[in-house]
Amino acid sequence: MTFNVSADAYDQFMGRFSEPLAAEFLDRVGPLTGQRALDVGCGPGALTAPLVDRLGADHVSAIDPSAPFVETCRARFPQVDVRRGSAESLPWDDDSYDVAAACLVVHFMTDPVAGMSEMRRVTRDDGWVGATVWDLAGSRAPMAPLWTAMAEVSPQQPDERDFQGGSRESLRSIMEGAALRDVEVVELPVTVTHPSFEEWWQPYLHGVGPAGEAVAALDPERRQHVEDTLRRNLGDGPFDLTATAWAGRGRA
Repeated sequence: MTFNVSADAYDQFMGRFSEPLAAEFLDRVGPLTGQRALDVGCGPGALTAPLVDRLGADHVSAIDPSAPFVETCRARFPQVDVRRGSAESLPWDDDSYDVAAACLVVHFMTDPVAGMSEMRRVTRDDGWVGATVWDLAGSRAPMAPLWTAMAEVSPQQPDERDFQGGSRESLRSIMEGAALRDVEVVELPVTVTHPSFEEWWQPYLHGVGPAGEAVAALDPERRQHVEDTLRRNLGDGPFDLTATAWAGRGRA
């Protein structure tokens, strides 16, 4: 799935969770000063930013299939080598990086084993290859309240629980299928405080990702029913929401 939406829309929708998650994830894959790192599926740059802070822009590369995201990432980090392309066909030589990481991308890879295999290929021997995914199977992603309400109002609407990589077992299987060694998968919780219901809800109206597309597909009456159900479940705010990701890493 390609996100043909503006970077601002994505930042409002997912950036509030992906940015703190990326910082925690970086501590798991741990590139060191002087090393080179690749951000696969960089989006507008949630993981690129802490990589640049830690390593310097000239030691970071990034790639994403979405043209708006690539444009934004290039503008935000003009010294980073940012390219448009897919995880399944990375345009770099073998052993080019010390670390390759994908933050919230495995869900949307066309072939996640092939994508992780490419990440392994461009990473030197014994370098870390890492990925984070939301716990979709356990209904612990940031979008879980929306899918709960959708199940009540529009039960025929499929949710994200069966997305690839959306459980500990699925992520581990993908990474081991890519021939990564010493694979470890741990939980990473992220808590975000939402000052009001409207601040939380409005980004879902921008058509971002499967959740945004599902909301956009509703007729006005059902959309209002979903909104009313969510307001009943969450309250007017402020409120905290905790999402949980699986963070995996393995040796190339």
